[in-house]
Amino acid sequence: MVQKAANGGVYPAEGGEKKVGFVGLDPGAAETSRDGALLIAGSETTKRASILCRPRSSLSGGGRANKRNAGYRKLQNFLYNALERPRGWAFIYHAYVFVLVFSCLVLSVFATIKEYKSSSESALYILEIVTIVVFGVEYIVRIWSAGCCCRYRGWRGRLKFARKPFCVIDMMVLIASLSVLAAGTQGNVFATSAIRSLRFLQILRMLRMDRRGGTWKLLGSVVYAHSKELITAWYIGFLCLILASFLVYSVEKDDNKMFETYADALWWGLITLTTIGYGDKYPETWNGRLIAAAFSMIGVAFFALPAGILGSGFALKVQEQHRQKHFEKRRNPAAGLIQNAWRFYSTNLSRTDLWATWDFYEQNVSVPMYR
Repeated sequence: MVQKAANGGVYPAEGGEKKVGFVGLDPGAAETSRDGALLIAGSETTKRASILCRPRSSLSGGGRANKRNAGYRKLQNFLYNALERPRGWAFIYHAYVFVLVFSCLVLSVFATIKEYKSSSESALYILEIVTIVVFGVEYIVRIWSAGCCCRYRGWRGRLKFARKPFCVIDMMVLIASLSVLAAGTQGNVFATSAIRSLRFLQILRMLRMDRRGGTWKLLGSVVYAHSKELITAWYIGFLCLILASFLVYSVEKDDNKMFETYADALWWGLITLTTIGYGDKYPETWNGRLIAAAFSMIGVAFFALPAGILGSGFALKVQEQHRQKHFEKRRNPAAGLIQNAWRFYSTNLSRTDLWATWDFYEQNVSVPMYR
């Protein structure tokens, strides 16, 4: 005969071999415990199981395994945060990596100068080895520590993490550095012209300094917020460029050999309106000079507008971020103040239209005074 327990479980007759009950729902019911798990009892021994009816591990061996697993996950989380989301002392390591990358870049520049070529290449050879070791170990640690995130667990998750843009850049830089060192003989790092072109990939090391892309996100948000103003300024500047180039070409093409084609006039107009002024091409006739002077005063203003728009946009964005930080600091205290004020208001005994789920108790506590 089956009877229903007071806590919602179902029990067989007393002579049955097993008893299964949902415990913890009613403290006064039979076969209850404080942890709220399922209690599966046999005729001879009693075993405790989880909510999914899986037997729990023993206290002796399972405790040690859980401690080792917790330490493993804690180390993964610690290294992942230090490498991907650095805070506090973790910036020391990233500053060291920046100095290492910047030193390699400076030595690469000096290696192209004849007076410092031999000494720079020998120092660069040693520094490249140190850089490859540091970046290789860091790449392996990044792949391993990514397992602390649910979406990067397992070999598929690690492969997904390795396909991130900055991880791909790290792998490209490592391959380029190994190729350069493998081609170097007797400290000559840039032995062949084919390997010498791989130095460009080594410059990509500077991109890894901002792995979270904060600068690019800030620039993108500013450009998106002021896209209409930028498009208007560039459009008017482009019209001034093609019109000034065409008029100068029409006036100068017969008397000036520097304006033989319209492409030469466009090159002159671009260099002039952007205030670079190489001086390789310039109008010689008075008509051309007057046209150039008129469009320089008008066109330069529109070509300079995007710089002012971006500058003001960056300033406004930084102010907005500061306001957001201050708002987040004040949000929790303000919410607590409003909540406490409402609790005090809702427990007012003189108000019969308010019903609170708690009562307000007030009593005076006497504190003994010691002399």
